[in-house]
Order: sequence, then C-alpha cells, then structure tokens
Amino acid sequence: MILIADSGSTKTDWRLCYQGAAIQSIQTQGINPYHQTEEAIEQVLAEELLPQLIQNPEFTSQHSVEVIFYGSGCANETACNRVKEAILKTLCTDNITIHSDLLGAARALCGHEEGIACVLGTGSNSCLYNGKEIIANVPPLGYILGDEGSSAVLGRRLVGDCLKNQLPEAIRNEFLSEYELTQEIILERVYRQPLANRFLASLTPFLSKHRDVPEIHTLLVESFVDFFVRNVKQYRRPWLPIHFVGSIANAFNSEVKEAAESLGMELGSILQSPIEGLVKYHCSYPPQLHLK
Repeated sequence: MILIADSGSTKTDWRLCYQGAAIQSIQTQGINPYHQTEEAIEQVLAEELLPQLIQNPEFTSQHSVEVIFYGSGCANETACNRVKEAILKTLCTDNITIHSDLLGAARALCGHEEGIACVLGTGSNSCLYNGKEIIANVPPLGYILGDEGSSAVLGRRLVGDCLKNQLPEAIRNEFLSEYELTQEIILERVYRQPLANRFLASLTPFLSKHRDVPEIHTLLVESFVDFFVRNVKQYRRPWLPIHFVGSIANAFNSEVKEAAESLGMELGSILQSPIEGLVKYHCSYPPQLHLK
C-alpha cells in the first residue's frame, strides 16, 4: 500500500493506492517545512489526514504503508527530515521518501520519459528531467528577479501597465474600480505590506476575464515568451516536449501555446495538478518494483 502526497503551502492532495490503483482521495491544508515546525506538521497529519485514513478498512487491515511525499519547501535534508519525522510519528511507518514539488511535477508530467517540466502558478519553475531525476534546473529567483509567467509577475505587469497608461482607459478604470485600488494603495501593498506576491497574484482573474482585449492578450503572450526564453531555452533540448502544470498554465493554456509556437517550441501536456500523474507514475510498476 502506498500513500502519495503532493503538497503546496495552501493544500496537500493525498492518494492512498492499493494493488495499482488509487482507492482514497484526501485533501488537507498545505505542509511546508520552510514555514512550519515539525510539531505543526504533525498536528495537520494527526487532525486532518489520519482520521480519514482510519475510516478506510483497506488501510486499517494493512500492517504497513509506504509514504511518498512531494512538497514545496522540501529543498534540503533538514526540511525533508522535519516532514519525515512528523509522518513517522503519525503513521508509525519508517518507509518514507521525501522529494521536492518540482520533482513531483516532472514525474507527473513526463512519467518515465525524458522531458522538460514547467510549473506556472503563484511562482514559476522548470527543470530538465531524464525519466527519473532532475538533471538541470534554472533558478526561478522569485517574483522580483524572476518567476516569469507566474501569477505574481502577471499581476505585477498588470498594475505597471495600468499605472503607466498602457491599457485602454475603460479597462484601466474597470480594474481600479473592481479591486478598489488607487496608485497610493498599490504602492502601499507592493512596497510596504508583507506578501506582495500574493497581492499581485490575486489580480490575475482580471486578466482571464479580459484576455481578448488586445493589450491584455499581448501582456500574457509576452510574459510566457519571457518564461520560455529565460528558462526553457537554457536547457538546449529543442527536440524535447515541454510540459506544464499549475493554475496559470491551465487557465491560460492557449496563450502559453501561442508563446511556444512563436518560438518554434513543441508543447506537451498541461495539467492543473500533478497528483493523478504521480499515482500513474508510482503505480505503473508492481509494488516491489516501483520507483521512489
């Protein structure tokens, strides 16, 4: 029996798998060892995960379960051990493997094949993947220095274009009115208040609603072209398909495709969430042979 997790800072998707198929789906709050202590992670597992697992007779009848956890913030041994210890104490199993969320995205998107895996959500990231592990990664650098194509950077571009009169007046006025913003409020939220990236990311529904406006369409496509040029092109594998996962890739899939085609790049699959791809990756082999 295998318990697979895909965790971000907001939510964690869990799939309990038995005999090659998912038999239970669970969602808990996000787990991120960069922001949470081992005790806080253990509390989430004990209060939100375990009560649902023990209602499943297949789970309670098994003597052991293997846990494969992919999560944001799992970037070093200290962070991974924090999650591992919390799982050990809650589920009483030491058969635990912790990986980064980027490897989870790569395995979900590419399976056992070589490819380029990309994440477009609140932030952005990418990697070159050999069918088992990440072999190259252009650093994302966050929404100030990088994160091209992410919702935070799209929001940053939107407010910049708005305040510098690069949008039609009617669109500009509608945007400021809908979000109850002024130049002073925007500058306060971006430069003085915490979590400016979340504020900027929260503005992307406006882009989706007005994606047919030429100026908005240009903003979107140019942002995704930036992502391809500054990240994907560095892997120097023009023959490989480029796969995407994440809310922004899913919401703006036509603009992502247009950006790729303008650069002569081959677009692969686009998924909103990696969890189903991870189930397929880990359950495509017999239990004793599947890859960790």
